[in-house]
Amino acid sequence: MKGFDCLWFPRSACDLPRRSAGSVEDKFLANHIFKEFQKVEMDPWTDIHYVQLQTPDSQRPNRVRFGADVFEPTGYLAYSATGQVQGKLVYGNYGRPQDLDVLQDKNVSLRDSVLLLRAGQISFAEQVDNAAAKGAAAVLIYPDAQDYQYRADTALYGHVHLGSGDPYTPGFPSFNHTQFPPTKSSGLPKIPAQTITANMATALLRTIGGPESDASSGFKGGLSATYRLGGGENISVEVNNVLVNKEIHNVFGVIKGFVDPDQYVVLGAQRDAWGSGYAKATVGTSVLIELAKAVSEMVEKDGFRPRRSVVFASWSAGDYGSVGATEWLEAYMSSIDKRVVTYISLDGVVVGEYRLFITPCVFAVVWDCRVAKPYLLTKVAGSAEWTFPAGTTSIVLPMSIDDPAYPFLAMSGVPSVSFHFISPNTEAYMYYGTDLDHKDHLDYQTNHRTSEMAATAAQFAGQMALRLVHDRLLRLDVSRYNGVLTKAVAQIYKRINQLLKVGPPNSPAGLNPTWLNRARGAFQRATISINNDIRNSNLDDKEACRILNGRIMSVEHALLSPYVSPVETPYRHLLLGRGPHTLASIAETTDMEQLHTPLALATWNLQGCANGMVGNIWDLDEEI
Repeated sequence: MKGFDCLWFPRSACDLPRRSAGSVEDKFLANHIFKEFQKVEMDPWTDIHYVQLQTPDSQRPNRVRFGADVFEPTGYLAYSATGQVQGKLVYGNYGRPQDLDVLQDKNVSLRDSVLLLRAGQISFAEQVDNAAAKGAAAVLIYPDAQDYQYRADTALYGHVHLGSGDPYTPGFPSFNHTQFPPTKSSGLPKIPAQTITANMATALLRTIGGPESDASSGFKGGLSATYRLGGGENISVEVNNVLVNKEIHNVFGVIKGFVDPDQYVVLGAQRDAWGSGYAKATVGTSVLIELAKAVSEMVEKDGFRPRRSVVFASWSAGDYGSVGATEWLEAYMSSIDKRVVTYISLDGVVVGEYRLFITPCVFAVVWDCRVAKPYLLTKVAGSAEWTFPAGTTSIVLPMSIDDPAYPFLAMSGVPSVSFHFISPNTEAYMYYGTDLDHKDHLDYQTNHRTSEMAATAAQFAGQMALRLVHDRLLRLDVSRYNGVLTKAVAQIYKRINQLLKVGPPNSPAGLNPTWLNRARGAFQRATISINNDIRNSNLDDKEACRILNGRIMSVEHALLSPYVSPVETPYRHLLLGRGPHTLASIAETTDMEQLHTPLALATWNLQGCANGMVGNIWDLDEEI
């Protein structure tokens, strides 16, 4: 693909100070993208949702009062609880569980406190959830100079919904609010949360009082203040955000397959942003449009005949937690798992060099797609025991809850890819969620090679998509989950043995991880069976390939637990989701009585996945 001399967004859009979800500017861009898809005869369509978004109240600004200081920050956190609370100000570093444990070890009370946290390490939503679990009354989050080297008056924007989509229609699509019963997502925070600037945080830290944090705790940041833990002085936090109903438009274009048009690869990018959102949304949308044009040209001029369809999706309300994408998933949940081969996220693809988040079974596809410039700092969801090509630097991390591809993977069971080019010696792009995410800063981060790297990102995403829609047999290696499962089951064995040693004598009868291990064995044998059938099948036989592909495509969705409510626990993936049903959560259980049922359900979830891979009912593995 040619280098991008100029990113696709129309100049009038780049100059907009805001293009928030549902705004006139957002709809202008939606219409523009629709017309671009029309130009290449992609038969575009629009998916409209009516969602509830939270914004600041123009009449009643959010306020923070501490002694004689009164702050009215311009940044905010969408979906915060509202109201005014007062409590002792406590500094809690990043708000991770280990940070809050440090405070408790030093006898700093968190009950009814207001936690001052620095942004980073984990999502805003996880920070607030951790604080609420410890009994905090409110949370203030600021960018510390040690983590974010920009102006000390820079405002932060984000959301604190521990989930995705419209939190007032969890599990339901927001086509019409009157259609579904009133409910709320379990991931909505119950305490107020507000961002403040580094200048405001400096003023608070200078008068917070309390014991000084020691160097070994990692609590000390880069502000010109002594990092004390507080706990003695009261602070007042007032959050007056309001809910607004917004009409949002997702825009789609499709290049239909010639053999299996009912199966498709989806490439998606958000287009909305609180600020200019250059790295977060502009680049990804530009790559989306350029890829749509390039693949269309391959079909029209080069005779390319994709076996499966390619769908290009422009999402709205991404800044509020993948709202547009999640509402689409919820609307078509019953068919998506049978038809979407893979989701490829284009959000934030260029912020510098190269890192990668994928689900285990997409691993083979990724390494088949080599780009000209091997910027290989690699992060992969799943197992740290995978091997990588020689010369590759590999760091293994799970896909985070705030990754735009996460709802596709953990909520809908769609194999997903999310990749990002990052700058050398830089772990993260610091301008997300600020007004500083603009072209000049991104050019600086990429050493003025933004266009070159956008083209490389398009090549990488395009190669993945073309392989997935062209090859007769899907390059999704389900055996990649075997190592992940083995490690997870080993952790559960370890936990149960610990509980049996110290637990009550009346432990639940039959509590034994052996059955889970047998289900793991059945899963492994099923992956071997698929690989054997692939080797022994005539891949020129269209029906044989379709049957094999169906078995492969069933795996990710079968790993979604059928035993939890999508309203209460939307991320139902047994291995990569969130909630008490996951193997990771079971391995952390401390109560023997509470372990029995989740262990049994997880065992049968895994066995059911193994059975689904086998194909014929007379070949089912009955060893369990």
